[in-house]
Amino acid sequence: MQENPENENLKRELGLLDGTMLVVGSMIGSGIFIVSADITRQVGSAGWLLLIWLLSGLITVIAAVSYGELSSMFPKAGGQYVYLKIAYNKLIAFLYGWSFFAVIQTGTIAAVGVAFSKFAAYLYPPVSDENILWDIGWFQLNAAQLVSICTIIILTYINSRGVKNGKMLQTVLTIIKIASLLGLIVFGLLLAAKAETWDANWTNAWTTRTFDSASGSWLPISGTALITGISAAMVGSLFSSDAWVGVTFIAGEIKNPQRNVGLSLFLGTFIVSIIYVLANVMYIAVIPLEEIAFAKSDRVAVVASNYIFGNIGTLIIAIMIMVSTFACNNGLIMAGARVYYTMAKDGLFFKKAALLNHASVPSWALWMQCIWASALCLTGKYNALLDFVIIIVLIFYILTIYGIFILRRKMPDVERPYKAFGYPFLPMVYIVLASAICISLLFTKFSTCGWGVLIMLMGIPVYYLTKPKGDKS
Repeated sequence: MQENPENENLKRELGLLDGTMLVVGSMIGSGIFIVSADITRQVGSAGWLLLIWLLSGLITVIAAVSYGELSSMFPKAGGQYVYLKIAYNKLIAFLYGWSFFAVIQTGTIAAVGVAFSKFAAYLYPPVSDENILWDIGWFQLNAAQLVSICTIIILTYINSRGVKNGKMLQTVLTIIKIASLLGLIVFGLLLAAKAETWDANWTNAWTTRTFDSASGSWLPISGTALITGISAAMVGSLFSSDAWVGVTFIAGEIKNPQRNVGLSLFLGTFIVSIIYVLANVMYIAVIPLEEIAFAKSDRVAVVASNYIFGNIGTLIIAIMIMVSTFACNNGLIMAGARVYYTMAKDGLFFKKAALLNHASVPSWALWMQCIWASALCLTGKYNALLDFVIIIVLIFYILTIYGIFILRRKMPDVERPYKAFGYPFLPMVYIVLASAICISLLFTKFSTCGWGVLIMLMGIPVYYLTKPKGDKS
């Protein structure tokens, strides 16, 4: 790993299109193809299914446009980590970085890698997770895990060769991804939509019910149970809408970041939110609600594609998801390393992570991320990732957006080329909604979400044990 001590600065080589494609590409992974099944089981109606996707999109766009103010004030590598450090202190920023490396980014990279390998098995069955390569009782290594790790290594290598390589791959794959998703939506609505399916799905569209796996039947819900069901359902849609913040991490490599980072955040989250809602409109027009809820392995898009294209539909979706997850992980890998790079420059991460290679990218940070994400691929514990990733993510989004209020008081005279849209109302709406979801999740999914919060809090003693001597913060 060749370092270039003379080349100490990141290169600004990314434009508005690159930033927007990074946001879109990082957000769209495998979620839109599968999570509508779980949402439908939680709330049991077409109206609520669409409303949850709409609400998730609205929350995401509000958060993104709020971050625009921070990104225009501090157009540096590290993004959210930098905002938290300036608004609060190094401890809060470290807890974010610690959680980011331990769970948020690396766990998401691992989960997306696994999604890639699962659908690759449709095309080539020997790479499935049923192909056990090594079994020593307490640990099993399967072919899907190896495929996941290989994709992470390949993408890390591509990004270590320079930001241009990563951005070209991201832009091309994301354009393919958007086109294929829009194609699926259009073909679905034109070729497979049926009036009787649509009408049946919209009968009792606002009747709320949940599927009880113990009794194997639908149960009506209202009041507190409805709020709980909505919160549980939104885990999947919010997770599918996450990772938009990645463009702030790479702000040090974006041209005219005061303008382009905020605009990329808005355009990217808006485009994805529209695509997600349209995809669910297509599902409701093509698939009976019961089939959405009980799609095999939750693969709603596979069911829709089979209605649209027949037996070849499964292969079409498999290829789409492979492209989608590959592009998603490229964006996650590219952006994540910049957080560790910035932390290392503050003395809060391994020193090597602060070094840039001859291509002006933090290659040590990239490979450290690669190693830990690959290790998480080997654990096989992916089911709980959704819950304990999303609660940590929401906690830090809440803190960061509240940081806008703090910085308006602390730094009133700092230039703000872009101001948070709808301030103070919309940022406060986000804080209230996201806080309500977090509280509900802690009550309903404490066994997983509680672990997420515990991992975050474990960073406190680590911070005080590892912070540089003489640092009073």
